[in-house]
Amino acid sequence: MVHGVGLIGAGPGVAALHLPTLARLATDFRPVHIADSGSGRAQEIAARVGARSSSGSADLLADPDVTVVAICSPPDRHAQQVLDAVAAGVGAIMCEKPIALTEDDARRVVEACRVAGTSLIVGTNHLFDPAWGRAKHHLSASGGPVRSVNISLALPPNGRYHELVSELDASAGPGGGRPAPDWSNPHVAGAIVRQLVIGLGVHDLPALRDIVPMIDRVVYARPLSPIGYVLGAVAGDVAVQLSAVMLPDGADALWRITVITELDRVEVEFPPAFVHDGSARVRVWGPNEHLTEYPRERNDGYLEEWLALAALLDGGEPVEYDSILDDAIFAIRLADAARDAVTGADALIGGGVR
Repeated sequence: MVHGVGLIGAGPGVAALHLPTLARLATDFRPVHIADSGSGRAQEIAARVGARSSSGSADLLADPDVTVVAICSPPDRHAQQVLDAVAAGVGAIMCEKPIALTEDDARRVVEACRVAGTSLIVGTNHLFDPAWGRAKHHLSASGGPVRSVNISLALPPNGRYHELVSELDASAGPGGGRPAPDWSNPHVAGAIVRQLVIGLGVHDLPALRDIVPMIDRVVYARPLSPIGYVLGAVAGDVAVQLSAVMLPDGADALWRITVITELDRVEVEFPPAFVHDGSARVRVWGPNEHLTEYPRERNDGYLEEWLALAALLDGGEPVEYDSILDDAIFAIRLADAARDAVTGADALIGGGVR
């Protein structure tokens, strides 16, 4: 069965990621409707694939040909748009990460999908990357306790994140609402770090939760210029460091997870964003620096997340509502603790980040 897909959002993620992926899965999915928020981009993109277009999501959700909704809008709209799609009776949703920016919204979204029986996939493409499954298997089978995890991102500029850090509201504390953030103000800097962790770092936080299910405390967190952050945390006996920076004239994009155990070092290097170049690369350095490099696979995480949705729709696979909610809460609590570490508040995470 071919499912009609309505895509809410008409930015680079739709044009460069989701539409090319759906074209590879034409026996399962067909884009039938694309909606923007008034930019006019939906009409141009929809014309390329023979889909309808509209402004706003109302017409898309009322389209009888839309049986699957892909939410590819800015993160602050995700929760409400998921709820709107559920209320409209849509049977399946692929929502870009994060599904929500607060715990209350995350619980509300997942519970609405659970009650309605709506199939839900969150587009954490790194989690779906076949290479990550291989790395997890190695870490589980090797028997070496994990001692540290380092996640490093160095990316070219992205306009959405520049907007993200400049559109602070009054809730950011003193100095909030300024079009040009005052990085010297800890409340503004803390709000920026929180937004970047939950909007950018969230790509890898479900994978981090696979390794360290609970983080006890964020020890330090700092904003990085021009756009970025670095934070350090402890998870039992495991040291965790996350860093991300966008450099206008930097080197090629780098997106890497490094896990050090008592026996070896495991490195997972993901392809740059917006590139369909197969799976990540997994390398393991064992005793005496013996290197094992696993062959890359043809499918990338973007393809695998849509295949997972197809399995929910056609194969009767169960929806992992609890895991989706736990991933969301893990990211939100870590982002909150990073903000608190910047502002000087107690960054001890109540109950731990789970």
